[in-house]
This record gives sequence, structure tokens and C-alpha cells, in this order.
Amino acid sequence: MIDDLASDLWPPRFWNAHVLPEIGYAESSNLLEDLLTRVFLYNDNYHTFQEVIVQVRKAVGCTVDEGAAVAWEVHTRGQALVFEGEMMECLKVSSVLEEIALHTQVTT
Repeated sequence: MIDDLASDLWPPRFWNAHVLPEIGYAESSNLLEDLLTRVFLYNDNYHTFQEVIVQVRKAVGCTVDEGAAVAWEVHTRGQALVFEGEMMECLKVSSVLEEIALHTQVTT
């Protein structure tokens, strides 16, 4: 017999059909603008250093040396913080990095 460890640790929840969980909404429409968010870039075995440097420079407007430092950190540590700012700016930076299929994550 096979034990299902996941169901022992996290038993399934059955919602009452008449009682649904509450969904919260932001009080302010400026919530996304107020959150400090970060863009992380992750290592892969596909892109060259030069490709990463060029794309980081395009995304955040940094120097060649700063782009190279980001590429080196991604290569050696597996990830690097590329940008910090408002949510909309982070999404723009992430989308520029992903133009060449770099793997990014936007976190708050």
C-alpha cells in the first residue's frame, strides 16, 4: 500500500457550496505603484555573456561594466538582482530582458 504523504501534511479542503472564500481587493488603485518590487535574472546554459550584457544594458540603461557584473553574478550565483523600483517599471524591465528569452522573476 502506498501512503500519500502530501495528503497527510496538507489534507484536502472541501468548500461548502454556499460559503465561498472571501477575495480581498485593494482599497487604493495606486497599490501597484506603492509596492517596492524587484526584478531577478536567472542563469541558463543558452545565452552568452555578451547577449546578457547587451540585454541588461537595454533593460536598465547601465554601463558595460555594470552589465558585465550582473552577467557574472548570474553565472556564478545562479541569479542576480537587476532592478528595484515600482511595479510598472519592473514589468517593463522584465519584458525587455525576456525579449531574448532570458528567465526573470518580478517579486514584491
